[in-house]
Amino acid sequence: MCKEYMRIATSCGSILRIRSLDLKIDAMRKPHPNKAFLTPDDRIFPGKQRKAVPYAFVMDALADLPTETRIMFGCLAVYLGDKIVLILRERRDPPADNGVWIATTEEHHESLARDFPSMRSIQLFGDKITGWQVLPADAPDFEQAALHACELIVARDPRIGKVPKSRQKSVARRAAETKRRS
Repeated sequence: MCKEYMRIATSCGSILRIRSLDLKIDAMRKPHPNKAFLTPDDRIFPGKQRKAVPYAFVMDALADLPTETRIMFGCLAVYLGDKIVLILRERRDPPADNGVWIATTEEHHESLARDFPSMRSIQLFGDKITGWQVLPADAPDFEQAALHACELIVARDPRIGKVPKSRQKSVARRAAETKRRS
């Protein structure tokens, strides 16, 4: 610690002590990263490191569409407008369901199975039949099948994509409000 005194000279030549300050000499601080070289996401969330996008070639194939991505259950969900179209999953447990999940309905399973021979139901949900189908990452034709799914999405194939229940309610609410205003 170091004491510092402020002194003022008076007209009669004497020195008057006004106040004393205790200054603490801090240890040198750690250097901060040069923020000019960080990506925009790192400047906003400096402590958060993002995982690499699984199967990035899928996002490249959909680059011309106004897609939106969100983290969902540790996977990357891909939306096109209000519809969820795909989930990209690459996790350790259970690895059997890694790959590209296609959002569809049960009525389209058979016709999509003709387009995607390796497509199957997701094992993670048990025996329950859901709208989700997976193109397994360990299938020999995985990349070709995933790119074909992207082609169908670009062509706006009605078999792929569904509006999640929470969004169905908000879409219905917006429609009702618009109807009231008219």
